Amino acid sequence: MGLTLAQLASRLGCEFDGDAACLISGVASLADATAGDLSFLASPQYRADLASTQASVVVVTKQDRIICSGNVLIAIDPYLTYARAAQLLYPEVVHDGGIHPSAVVDPAAQIDASAWIDALCVIGPDVVVAANAQIGAGCILDRDITIGRDCRLLANVMIHGRASLGERCLIQAGAVIGSDGFGYANDQGKWVKIPQVGGVKLGDDVEVGANTTIDRGALSDTIIENGVILDNQIQIAHNVHIGEQTAIAGCTGVAGSTHIGKRCAIGGHVGIVGHLTIADGVQISAKTFVSQSIDSAGFYSSGTPLESNARWRRNFVRMKQLDEMARRIKTLEKMVYKLSNDV
Repeated sequence: MGLTLAQLASRLGCEFDGDAACLISGVASLADATAGDLSFLASPQYRADLASTQASVVVVTKQDRIICSGNVLIAIDPYLTYARAAQLLYPEVVHDGGIHPSAVVDPAAQIDASAWIDALCVIGPDVVVAANAQIGAGCILDRDITIGRDCRLLANVMIHGRASLGERCLIQAGAVIGSDGFGYANDQGKWVKIPQVGGVKLGDDVEVGANTTIDRGALSDTIIENGVILDNQIQIAHNVHIGEQTAIAGCTGVAGSTHIGKRCAIGGHVGIVGHLTIADGVQISAKTFVSQSIDSAGFYSSGTPLESNARWRRNFVRMKQLDEMARRIKTLEKMVYKLSNDV
């Protein structure tokens, strides 16, 4: 299969230059592309690869058209246009509606006729699966779960704890939604578990990465707003609220009752303590430790960048001496001040 250059340009709303009938069946980088592939130039550092690329079509800006001799799609944002072209060239496999014979579906569940329930799924009572949803092999929806239209759950997803998903959500393999929050009271050194009676609410167009966990609320719900994307192996604790269009990279942990604003970008392996508020439009670099609220948009970082082991050891020794050094500097400042006044 595939699409011609003219068809792609029409579907993407782009101008094109070159052979309208050129057939495109795949995507690749400029360096790796072969005949039939579409590639893109999104950074000046890859301009040198244009001369040798074997791509049949390259997505470029109008300004870069003059340095590309082959077929082109002309776009304001080549990377975004490449992403949309890739969606057209690699459409998701969608099953017709039905229930696999090995699936176990409670009689009280409501499954739309156009939805697909794959092999070895377990669907509990009062579960609602809306039109065109795709529930992958081995998924477990225990009870009182709502899955919106056009959602896709890949293999071995577990959802419980009165969770609801909006429309067009994508839940990657192994994710757990609605697990118990980490709530305990201490009774003279022994932990007493607190029942977690809240739920989880995901908005529309939310993506949850593989093996990511989202805990249900202790009392009220954990809320993930529209368009949020969560990478793999993220921990979202109970009663966290994440604003729309926020993106969080892998291995980040967000402690309970933290409110993250809209359109934030949080790097990998970030640690965010509980009961904080993070403003809209905040960017946080990888391995940052967030221990206090952030009340204005901006780019925030912490942690120690990579350096040679020998230098790191020397600097670490100096860090342990900072308090003593500060006291000595303060003493010297007082001495200098006294000497200058005596003169």
